Amino acid sequence: RWGRQWEAGRGARRRRRGRPRRWPPPGGAGRRWEQKIKTLTPREAGYTFKLTDKVLLDVRPSNERQKAWVKGSTWVPVFDVDTSSDLNGLSKKAFNFMIGGWWSGSSTMSFNKNFVQQVEEKFSKDTDIILVCQKGLRSIAAAEQLYNGGFENLFWVQGGLEAAEEEDFEREGSQPFKLAGIGGVSEFFGWTDQQRAQAAKEGWGYRLLFTGRLVGAIVLADALFVGAQSIGPLLQQLQPH
Repeated sequence: RWGRQWEAGRGARRRRRGRPRRWPPPGGAGRRWEQKIKTLTPREAGYTFKLTDKVLLDVRPSNERQKAWVKGSTWVPVFDVDTSSDLNGLSKKAFNFMIGGWWSGSSTMSFNKNFVQQVEEKFSKDTDIILVCQKGLRSIAAAEQLYNGGFENLFWVQGGLEAAEEEDFEREGSQPFKLAGIGGVSEFFGWTDQQRAQAAKEGWGYRLLFTGRLVGAIVLADALFVGAQSIGPLLQQLQPH
């Protein structure tokens, strides 16, 4: 009883201060665009794209798009690989490499300031647009940008292409959809979760490829170590006495 009275008094104090019962209020105007975006699974998106006149907008960066893409899709990146060569850009790339880019292959990205304008050049604002990226995160950012720019008929692919099966979309490119977002040393040796899942489907032939790469890297490292040890005495012999 005392607890209920305390809660009632707390609510009264809030109202006297002019605050609502919950702060911030749920479903505020700042997040209204999220309520307007319709969610599709990759399979639903694939069927919808094939059987209707809705367009599929791929918002991934170029390094992912060039590995695999949906046939007939339109590409406008919301973020793309940073190609700047000034001091600021080079320092960002060096920092990204040191914190794990060498392992994961992740690149430094820059926001496409002309994203909405580029989409407007391709589609009218009443077009039904299905937004897709690799994991479903950048397409959310793209949806917010487009909604604020006047596009309202937007669909979001939950989980992105990484959650899609190969039969969900008609693919073009050299890699499966699930492997389009990986890179670096981890990809080279087949040590990513996506490649482990792929190996479980493909069998031993797929695994032997990466085992061969690992053995080759060990042999190369051993040869370089032996060569480094041998070059010192050789240089001493070449020096004039």
